[in-house]
Amino acid sequence: MPRKKILGSHVKRLLSGVSDHGRRHLNEVETDLRQTELLLEEAIEKLTTSFMAIHTAVGDRQGTINRLLAGETPSAEDSERLGAMSGEIGVHVNAAITSMQFQDMTSQLLDRTLKRVTGLREFLDTVGAHGEHILPETGSEEIVDLLGKVSMALAIQSLELRSALRKAVNQQHLESGDIELF
Repeated sequence: MPRKKILGSHVKRLLSGVSDHGRRHLNEVETDLRQTELLLEEAIEKLTTSFMAIHTAVGDRQGTINRLLAGETPSAEDSERLGAMSGEIGVHVNAAITSMQFQDMTSQLLDRTLKRVTGLREFLDTVGAHGEHILPETGSEEIVDLLGKVSMALAIQSLELRSALRKAVNQQHLESGDIELF
């Protein structure tokens, strides 16, 4: 095979590999960021609901509380409602705490996303570092050899990054059990 065709095939393979690797990791970054956004939206919605329920529970009993503060004797119904208030608020507080535990999962997603971005930057740095050794007067044999080394280094980096990143994001020890997402 003529030198130009060998060189061309090596360059094509290298550029194709860089493009595929970059695209895969950017797709995963995009997926992780979308999942993080969904988790945060759901957690915020649940927190809002829980806090509004707490506000409603306190507001519903405010009249009774005001009468007690004024020195009046509460009715049997008032006493029963005030007694149940603690349990009702406890349920809403527990729901809010469970919603806040989504922070752990979003933190895992963001950490994984940052690792992907760092890995992609290192991958591109490898390409750049090897590219610095190619000068206009570099012979095609040397270029073919260098491209082979770059391809091998990139393949190793890609495998190391892929094995370092877990696919699943999970939360343990919630009141309702373990959760594994994505």
